[in-house]
Amino acid sequence: MAKGWIDKARGQFPTSILKVETFRDETTLVVKTDQILEVFTFLFQDPDLSYDYLTDLCGVDYKPRKPRFEVVYHLCSTKHDRRLRVKIPLEEGNSLASVESVWKAANWYERETYDMLGIRFENHPDLKRILTWEDFEGYPLRKDFPVKGKDFDKPFVPEL
Repeated sequence: MAKGWIDKARGQFPTSILKVETFRDETTLVVKTDQILEVFTFLFQDPDLSYDYLTDLCGVDYKPRKPRFEVVYHLCSTKHDRRLRVKIPLEEGNSLASVESVWKAANWYERETYDMLGIRFENHPDLKRILTWEDFEGYPLRKDFPVKGKDFDKPFVPEL
């Protein structure tokens, strides 16, 4: 693992990068919420890093842990053939800056994360539900989402 590029990122954001973890040759940065747009722009633009491809973005609910959520970004540098995972711990009710301005693919990933977990992304160009309908109540991937509804025992018959 090339330690130099990790040191470069940590040197640029010494108070924002909380932790660096390596497991089975996979590197994970844990980053505070306050400067994520700046951190991701740096990871994207710096020629020694060049994380030009956002392969995935998702949310995880760790209820009852505090902070309750993590937003996880999986990045790839096609130039350096390197992958990076970035985790952002997030308290319930807080929001994150959208990274859609860095990677256009984040648009749909952020909408999915909002729809399934209720995590909001500031300055997102079109933050609305993507997998459920607009009037849907709740967020299906939250651990406190009810598994049974009031009509769970009745068979579902779609309206035609």
